Amino acid sequence: MADAGTYERLCALLGTRGEAILARDPVNQPMIRHWCDAMEDDNPVYTDPAIAARSVFGEVVAPATMLNTWSMLGLTRRPAGSTGDDPQSRALRVLDAAGFTSVVATNCDHEYDRPLVLGDHLSSTIELVEVSPEKKTALGVGHFVTTQTEYRDLRGERVGAMR
Repeated sequence: MADAGTYERLCALLGTRGEAILARDPVNQPMIRHWCDAMEDDNPVYTDPAIAARSVFGEVVAPATMLNTWSMLGLTRRPAGSTGDDPQSRALRVLDAAGFTSVVATNCDHEYDRPLVLGDHLSSTIELVEVSPEKKTALGVGHFVTTQTEYRDLRGERVGAMR
């Protein structure tokens, strides 16, 4: 499907990192509550300050699996500093220009360095870490593109990563 240079253009982006993007909102109770409702997760350390205070955390924490939620770009409004010029966006533009117009997420791994607490304000930085040659799959022909996003708090300490 793609021209001969598509893979080379993708490989040229390997190892590039985007600018740190500050999440639109800090970790907050309403978003945690909505997440817990959607996931049917009734763990009170996420929503009940009195119970959370007696837990090993000592305060309300966000579900670990919300890690990437805090920095999601949104459908129309983008966080300050978001230019669409991050490595993932550049790779997707290369693929789009080559005729690959769809994205299928096949895998996502998280690393959690510490629990997120109310008020944590995260930034995320994305790096393009792997690109496959063109492959034929049951869904069609395409490339596997792997990114790693690191999440940091306002002190610059890493709180987790997603690959």
